[in-house]
Amino acid sequence: MNQHSPTRRRALRTAMHLSSACLAGLILPSIAATPLPDMTVWKSPTCGCCNDWIQHLQDNGFKVEAVNVPDSRHVRAKFGMPAKFASCHTGLVGGYVVEGHVPAREIRKLLREKPAALGISVPAMPLGSPGMDGPSYRGMRDPYDVLLVQRDGTARVYASYQ
Repeated sequence: MNQHSPTRRRALRTAMHLSSACLAGLILPSIAATPLPDMTVWKSPTCGCCNDWIQHLQDNGFKVEAVNVPDSRHVRAKFGMPAKFASCHTGLVGGYVVEGHVPAREIRKLLREKPAALGISVPAMPLGSPGMDGPSYRGMRDPYDVLLVQRDGTARVYASYQ
């Protein structure tokens, strides 16, 4: 096929149209837009910050089923999350345990990277973390780490927030 043949020109035009469609976001988003798995969160029925965290997740595309329990310690223990990483609620998504006020961004990262781990945790309830950032906290913020928790109970910093 010579460089000026109709077949070659047609193939080049098709390639240019496909490239333009990709750049315009017409093709790649449908390939890259993997739906998020549903999440279940066990929490106290009276916990406002848990509800705010769930709202944060929903605002970031997660479908969340909230299950009210009198004490989430039993749920945390059932899934193997050590008490030293505890917070006020426990979630399960994509086979991972999510403990505490973990930002949606880090949950998405976890689901994308799929590390061999038990899950992630933001221990305690640091001010400024999702759900602990409402108007009643008057903009106060604590630095905190999101920990990647291994099945053997060890952890490493997965992300830091200042």
